[in-house]
Amino acid sequence: MSRHFRIIGALLMREMTTRFGREGLGFLWVIGEPLMFCFGVLFMWTLIKPEYEHGIRLGPLVMTGYMSLLMYRHMISFSIGALNANIGLLHHRQVGIMHIFFARNLMEFAGGTVAFVVVYLTLIAMGQVSLPADWLLLYGGWLMVGWTGVGIALVFAGLSLRFEVMERLVPILTYAMIPLSGAFFMVSWLPAQYREPFLWVPFPNAIEMVRAGVFGEFVDTYYHADYALLSGAVMLFTGMILLAGAKNRVAIE
Repeated sequence: MSRHFRIIGALLMREMTTRFGREGLGFLWVIGEPLMFCFGVLFMWTLIKPEYEHGIRLGPLVMTGYMSLLMYRHMISFSIGALNANIGLLHHRQVGIMHIFFARNLMEFAGGTVAFVVVYLTLIAMGQVSLPADWLLLYGGWLMVGWTGVGIALVFAGLSLRFEVMERLVPILTYAMIPLSGAFFMVSWLPAQYREPFLWVPFPNAIEMVRAGVFGEFVDTYYHADYALLSGAVMLFTGMILLAGAKNRVAIE
């Protein structure tokens, strides 16, 4: 097990160097990209929307939803080309396909987490949001975002290696995640009869957990943590099977 951690750690450092270089901002771009996106969306929404939506302030709504959505989209997009970008590493017997994918997703999760903290602290300083009402639930929800994000990222990556058309479909599917994730609305805003069917999608469960941790009991949230955990495990297992079977389909130069 320690050998796998060392390999992933080495790949993580290599990924940071090759992607961002040794000069300039480097790893800070992993944090800077989601920060710019989130603040950009928040600024635009501030111009066109009221300060409160259904009694919830705009800043924390965007923070909890959009930062989670960015995590999903970045994990998916950077997993699609992960193997082709690191194909030469498979010459080393100790390096496996899963090492490459876990290193990339770990980097995205780390960068997204730091960006989330920076946005949160900024909104606290602006008086837009208070400290989390339930720290443990916030941590659990954010980890659940990462868990389900890795799962769907590996599934899409495995499918794209098997079916060339998936490389063109994945960007479209990630756009479909915008309404399906519930990033820009609360599940409680849906008509009562549609809430449970909507929660069959794993992603809004994780985002609602994050919001429950931030807002507390005074804001209605709906989620099934056990379902999100199980869904993430199923997607992760499915993605690993697809990737393991696709190894022979890749030409190692």
